[in-house]
Amino acid sequence: MFERVFKLSEHKTTVKTEVMAGITTFMTMAYILAVNPSVLGSTGMDTTAVLLATALASCLGTLCMAFMANLPFALSAGMGLNAFMAYTVVAGYGYSWQVALLAVFIEGLLFIVLSLTNVREAIFNAIPLTLKKGVSVGIGLFIAFIGLQNSGLCVDSATLVGIISFPENFHTAGICALLTLIGLFFTAVFYTRKMKGAILYGILLTWILGMLCQVTGLYVPTPDAGFYSLFPSWGMTDFSKLGLTFGQCFNVDFSAVGIVNFIVVIFSFLFVDIFDTLGTLIGVATKAKMLDKDGKLPGIKPALLADSIATSAGAILGTSTTTTFVESASGVAVGGRTGLTALVTGILFLVSTLFAPIFTAIPSFATAPALIMVGFLMVGTVTEINFDLDNLTESIPAYLAIIAMPLFYSISEGISMGVISYVLLNVAAGKGKKIAPLMYVLAVLFVLKYIFL
Repeated sequence: MFERVFKLSEHKTTVKTEVMAGITTFMTMAYILAVNPSVLGSTGMDTTAVLLATALASCLGTLCMAFMANLPFALSAGMGLNAFMAYTVVAGYGYSWQVALLAVFIEGLLFIVLSLTNVREAIFNAIPLTLKKGVSVGIGLFIAFIGLQNSGLCVDSATLVGIISFPENFHTAGICALLTLIGLFFTAVFYTRKMKGAILYGILLTWILGMLCQVTGLYVPTPDAGFYSLFPSWGMTDFSKLGLTFGQCFNVDFSAVGIVNFIVVIFSFLFVDIFDTLGTLIGVATKAKMLDKDGKLPGIKPALLADSIATSAGAILGTSTTTTFVESASGVAVGGRTGLTALVTGILFLVSTLFAPIFTAIPSFATAPALIMVGFLMVGTVTEINFDLDNLTESIPAYLAIIAMPLFYSISEGISMGVISYVLLNVAAGKGKKIAPLMYVLAVLFVLKYIFL
């Protein structure tokens, strides 16, 4: 049956290889089940509900990728996109998480249309490769910055940001920040030793060290200050919690938002998701060596369609944009070549819903090293950008996209800066002919955003 559905022999692989690849992919991206509830929980969403929604949306999206595209890619709530929802749309713009989820749902529907009409594929091919890499690096820095903030290491200061004073409030904020550094060190060691699931193991080890600190009195729970007991509550998953987010994207009071402002939110998600998803997809495909000689991904349309369906379905369940994960490359690295790899990963996400109480009890200082390491993995792409003087019309826009994201605390601002500067700089240098027509359209749209929004 597997041979007939996934064409294993055609892709020169076996059931055993695909199963191992699927398990590997899950192990390397299971950290999202701890990180996403932490990120979206800052918006006021119930963390158990977010975890269940994340796991179910991941399962659905990954199964769509398996059967629609027959590709070994797994999907889950995208890092960067969840940060955009929590820290830009909700915390920055001041919208409720219900409004943000509705925007994600509608954006997913728009992406389904764009995927069916080849528009999304055209955008994928129109964005210069150097700029794509710059966007990836910028998102990495932004995610790392969020990790530093969540850990308490990065705090407000006279210079806008500074490092925490460890002796001050040592038994709460100080020890948490120190544990983040220790967890980051061990996670890095796991990576250097090429351990599968290094990020997940780093989270668990940091959490365990935190519990030991609580037992020895180094960490003192202070609920009034936001520092709670680090020990999980044991028991079965309360699946009824899903009702706190399921369908809530349709429970929106527009009188408090306004239709114009809501459209702004939709297009904000639209712009961010376009580049984040396409950038991740090309990153995974590149790492997996699946691009053809022209740099295009064969069978990209069903992959994009699976991604779009997962986004809208995830919004209904109660999670931020569901997208292809760059960690899928880990499964490909051990031989995964077909949708069977994705099928195994999807099933494991479904099984993970049984362990929600454990994942949701993981503190933010334990997930912070994961955010910082994911940032490191994405920043590594900077070495592929050519910064030579004869390539400045390519590298300067990429550089502007990179620095704008963490400094302006917005992924969309970085994308805007990159696209606009790319078009203007190349036109000024007399290289306008090499710019794809769609890039001009995107640049104009971004300029109009600054004028009218």
